[in-house]
Amino acid sequence: MKEVMPVIAPHPLNREEFGINAGEEGQDTPTASEQSSPRRGSVAKLSMLPLVALIFYEVSGGPFGLEDSVRAGGPLLALLGFIIVPFVWSIPEALVTAELATAFPKNGGFVVWISAAFGPFWGFQEGWLKWMSGVTDNALYPVLFLDYLKRGLPVFAKGPARVAALLLTTVGLTYLNYRGLTIVGITAVALAIFTLLPFFVFSLLAIPKIQMQRWFVMDLRSMNWRVYLNILFWNLNYWDNVSTLAGEVDKPSQTLPKALLWAVVLVTFTYIVPLLAGTGAVELDRAKWEDGYLADVALVIGGAPLKCWITIAAALSNMGLFEAEMSSNSFQLLGMGENGLLPQVFEQRSKYGTPSLGILCSATGLEVAKQKRWFKFSASPKIYPKDVEVVGSSSHDAHDEGSGLLT
Repeated sequence: MKEVMPVIAPHPLNREEFGINAGEEGQDTPTASEQSSPRRGSVAKLSMLPLVALIFYEVSGGPFGLEDSVRAGGPLLALLGFIIVPFVWSIPEALVTAELATAFPKNGGFVVWISAAFGPFWGFQEGWLKWMSGVTDNALYPVLFLDYLKRGLPVFAKGPARVAALLLTTVGLTYLNYRGLTIVGITAVALAIFTLLPFFVFSLLAIPKIQMQRWFVMDLRSMNWRVYLNILFWNLNYWDNVSTLAGEVDKPSQTLPKALLWAVVLVTFTYIVPLLAGTGAVELDRAKWEDGYLADVALVIGGAPLKCWITIAAALSNMGLFEAEMSSNSFQLLGMGENGLLPQVFEQRSKYGTPSLGILCSATGLEVAKQKRWFKFSASPKIYPKDVEVVGSSSHDAHDEGSGLLT
């Protein structure tokens, strides 16, 4: 007879301890902190489309930075990677985010989850480390935006004009966050359309030139697994960032899971379709598949106007990435204040319903990151880890091995 082992039930999570009320089934009841938060009730919450756009920029921002997956393993492995990894990594992470963000529809997201499971000490550790990571990451985007801009306007390459432009870009984008999350969401929708539209044209124009046998080329003997896996992870990660905004979502139990589903589909096709078009339309030269090569393929497929359009889209995508990251970072600090992990002053909102102190701290932190030169940038800006090099590492390692991953 098999002995029955006693089962120790885990301590049930006290939802009221984290300000979460149990409303009627299918309804989302405002929490105590939301009801008492100044001006919260008068501010519109995020609907489906702006939320999908914000998730898109939290995770992707467009098919910029996937070229080296072809260089690392050839077209076939690059395509297989962007088809398979969403099922083994992106979808599970999105499902975890959907489940926990709807169970705890609070600003702060993963900080609230960790606090509920392991206590406030570990919640705070998760919070400040993730915030530091996000601020350092966000310091990249104004610089990358100007690095694209300087190709057409060399005055922004260096000197006082570049410094002034960096400051104005950061202040302007930060002010947009201050004016309201719904404005940020609408801006993200517009930027996403502008970012993806040239690749839609790119893919259509590529169809007559596609030779399908080009998709099946691979060479395992020259495979660079480190670069290949790093690029896949970087481009298909960070689905949990949207959880820090859960308290700002309209009907989160319904909206968040659907938004994550649509975002997974959007991001996956954002990579696969241009990759199919680009690798199928031009003869393969793996050495050329590096930073910005999709723009060169666009020149072959659609001429100089299409290449210019994609370059501008890449520059503006950095603005969307900045806005999404700033929103996530600042509302994370607000959520930490609401849950007692930071002083109550972090709970205060502006007249637009935005976390004033959270935005100020996040903007100050990214300026410190830039001024302290915690990283340096490669000459060719792209939105993925090879562009960032930790000070002290060799440029050869950062270019060939993707050693510049900071977050």
